[in-house]
Amino acid sequence: MELRDCALRALQCDDPDAKVEAVRARWPWPEEGALQTERVWPQSGVSPGRPIRPLLVDPARVPRRSPYTAQGLAALMHAVCHIEFNAINLALDAIWRFDGMPDEYYHDWWRVAAEEAGHFVLVRDHLRSLGFEYGDFDAHDGLWAMCETTAQDVVARMALVPRTLEARGLDATPLIQSKLRQVATPQALAAVAVLDVILRDEIGHVAVGNRWFHWLCVGRGLDPVAHDRLLQVQHRAPRLKPPFNVSARRLAGFSPQEMRQWEGQGQGDSHRP
Repeated sequence: MELRDCALRALQCDDPDAKVEAVRARWPWPEEGALQTERVWPQSGVSPGRPIRPLLVDPARVPRRSPYTAQGLAALMHAVCHIEFNAINLALDAIWRFDGMPDEYYHDWWRVAAEEAGHFVLVRDHLRSLGFEYGDFDAHDGLWAMCETTAQDVVARMALVPRTLEARGLDATPLIQSKLRQVATPQALAAVAVLDVILRDEIGHVAVGNRWFHWLCVGRGLDPVAHDRLLQVQHRAPRLKPPFNVSARRLAGFSPQEMRQWEGQGQGDSHRP
């Protein structure tokens, strides 16, 4: 099977275990012939496969719980688990949906999908150690909503999913880890270790988005900084808020010019991966 066809099939798997297996079974992908296809790809009506649970609700209806309680810690890790499950779908969608990109683009995103699958399993295993399953708490669909709004424009997808939404995880993760260290229970400290793995890999995932966003902008004669600002407005992207994990964002390939735009960028220097 051709790589993009496999990505679409994996995207549409409802069962998380089947989705993870579909991704892992084909990574690393053999280079030769992986992208040869005469397939006519659907332009709309494709939705990611999901289990019946968790129930998806408006983001405002997802309750915030204290990680100082057993259920609160589980709810926090469930939210991370849901993000990682969605991240598998985001990477798979970036593969099948956009044609005409270099082979390296598709292989980059399959590697991302494989690492996101590993993250999902890692967080789900920790959630199970707390006595809960993925699906036990409500969740929201904010990540996939941006995926849908950028479905017709690969430049917008690279700008607003990995470089905007996923990059927010670089900022948020050290803050979450700090809270968990204050909780200081064995379960909370185990969660810190899980988040260390995710943060390390997510720097590379955001870097993939940066690589291809800038490649596309150069090829289309676009100024990356100005075009990013335009896309942020057009698609009503969430505004970036400090503190920023400046060291992680540098490693992920954000330019000094981009980082100078962020208010209070210096507040992020203490958040180092």
